[in-house]
Amino acid sequence: MAKDNGDGLAAIAGRIGVVGSVVLNVATLAIYLRGRFLLSAAAAAEKQASKKVKKAAAVAPSSGKPPVLPDSVIVLDHGDPTMFETFWRGPIGESATLVIPAWQTMSYFSDVGNLCWFLEPSFEREVRRLHRIVGNATTEGYHVLVGTGSSQLFQAALYALAPPTSDAPISVVSPTPFYSMYPFMTDFLNSGLYRWAGDANAFDGNDYIEVVCSPNNPDGGIHEAVLKSKSGKTIYDLAYYWPQYTPITHMLAHDIMLFTVSKCTGHAGTRIGWALVKDKEVAQKMNKFMELNTIGVSKDAQLRAAKILEAVVDGYERQPTTTAAVGGDANLLFHYARRKMTSRWRTLRDAVAASDIFSLPEEVAGFCTFTKDTAIANPAFAWLRCEKQEVEDLESFLRENKIITRGGTKFGAGRKVVRISMVDTDEAFGIFVDRLATMK
Repeated sequence: MAKDNGDGLAAIAGRIGVVGSVVLNVATLAIYLRGRFLLSAAAAAEKQASKKVKKAAAVAPSSGKPPVLPDSVIVLDHGDPTMFETFWRGPIGESATLVIPAWQTMSYFSDVGNLCWFLEPSFEREVRRLHRIVGNATTEGYHVLVGTGSSQLFQAALYALAPPTSDAPISVVSPTPFYSMYPFMTDFLNSGLYRWAGDANAFDGNDYIEVVCSPNNPDGGIHEAVLKSKSGKTIYDLAYYWPQYTPITHMLAHDIMLFTVSKCTGHAGTRIGWALVKDKEVAQKMNKFMELNTIGVSKDAQLRAAKILEAVVDGYERQPTTTAAVGGDANLLFHYARRKMTSRWRTLRDAVAASDIFSLPEEVAGFCTFTKDTAIANPAFAWLRCEKQEVEDLESFLRENKIITRGGTKFGAGRKVVRISMVDTDEAFGIFVDRLATMK
């Protein structure tokens, strides 16, 4: 009996062992299969993520200029305002972000009731708000026109002001040193309506179009029209009349005033400029030029520019200029940019003093009605002169030291001066001043 019980227990134990083995094998198989599934899922997810990264890279926007290294060639020939990027990467950047639905801005027309029928109402509204808060130009009684940068508006103004039936092209002049692109833009189409005639100070005649750039590109000077003939016309290029570059001393009210987003906020790639035009007939002619030239101006770009200007103005409405010193300038574009420009000009003047072979224009200060204080002008360009007798061509001399600038002859001046951009990246500017300080 005892033996039978023992045999029975052994049999039961054997069966339990078999069942346990089966259970263990099933569990092991389940774990294995689950692991394979998780690995497959992870691999699939990784593959999908890789596809997304590749797709994003394929449609990613351009990154602009390549980064600079200590031995890089530093290109300061153009006024590429990349200095502003750090501001827009800050807290205000999110408020200036814009998503445009696929169905929006499909029509050629923005406001058929407006003289400028392709002008987005939101952009016009923000332009007027901006000028009201800065106080640099009046908009009351003016037509707002939008262009693909102020360059297109400049050409539109020449077209509008030139007599259509004159026997000879009207002369276009500007006091030296003048913006280097004025001659090329004026004569590019070889128009029979107007032609470049050089320095306004040397012009003799009653019929002309004078271009006044103030603050001046390249030397930062504050200019008024040189010529005073009753039959003469004047275009004011006010691209740099903003508080980061110069004290705002007057609310200007000239017949034609040109502005651009690129130098105001730093968004050069948006390619949006605007004109304030007093005379309706002139505004209509300028509008017709742009209508025939490009059938209007990108509405997408206008909406982006409007959003950017809105963020700028909102920043000041939320934090008045009188509290900027207390609250910081993270949301105050003009205060932030003026602080950066002031620091850069101080650094540049120190480098010029250390080198002892260069000179810069004297500092100019004035009471700024926008910031309610006395401010020093910090032009967007440095007009650098070489005092070393052996250096006859400063542009070439700096090029030998891996610094690319724009020579004075392009501005109607001499070869011993160059224009240097002050609004490039911090890295490029830092390398530039370090090199300049060591030149003897």
